[in-house]
Amino acid sequence: MTATSSTSDPSTSGPSTADRDAAAKTESHAALLDALASDIAGTAGSVIVGLNWTLVRGPDGVGLAHTPVRGTQGCYALPDSGGYNGASLGELAALRSSENVFEQAIALAAINAYHNRLDCPGDDVNGLDLIEDGDAKTAIIGRFPSLETKLPRALVIERDPGPNDYPEDAAADILPDCEQIAITASTLVNGALAGFLALAPNAFIVLVGPSAPLAACLFDRGVDAISGFVATDVPGLERVVAQGGAVRAMKRYGRNATLRKPG
Repeated sequence: MTATSSTSDPSTSGPSTADRDAAAKTESHAALLDALASDIAGTAGSVIVGLNWTLVRGPDGVGLAHTPVRGTQGCYALPDSGGYNGASLGELAALRSSENVFEQAIALAAINAYHNRLDCPGDDVNGLDLIEDGDAKTAIIGRFPSLETKLPRALVIERDPGPNDYPEDAAADILPDCEQIAITASTLVNGALAGFLALAPNAFIVLVGPSAPLAACLFDRGVDAISGFVATDVPGLERVVAQGGAVRAMKRYGRNATLRKPG
């Protein structure tokens, strides 16, 4: 099983500054995923690409990743539909370099199937509760539910911004001055996480969402707390994902698990 890719004619004029910046971000994102995928083992018992979530079941845990929205660049039919079940988690994780965003989601779900084990420790708390509503300058990357009530003073950065949100390209101006930041784990699928972490080396950062890998290597890369999801009823969770369920429907089949950086 190989990642799908395409080729193009090389430019004779050399890369532009924007191209070099984009390449640097891609390399750091690739390095982050490489660290998460290092030494993972096991076989995928099931692979489900649902309307909202993608699921991979491994021998010891279940991994989730947000399914890319139709119309996202790289949304094509999966090239090996029906053939992902039974692959090793390592083979599926290698799809992180695919140009097909659905395969990228499968790769992250496979990584999470290894890290988010059924017996994984972690506090059963919402990661957003680790962000204090005080005087500290706060940014939230991703439009989480009820932010206006929980964190009314936070600056919200969103890829598809609403009326009170900042666009993603405002992050370079906002994040360096922030003291605490919550980041949706969906940024692991869209490739933005490493860039956000680089912009805020001194902030307290929480990675939040069902896509979050409960992996200690993230603590070495600027994350202070990880709030992910651990399945408690695997067949029930598989049914919900296969039938297009969202987070609210998945909650009854799993638990929050929050890990904090030691020290």
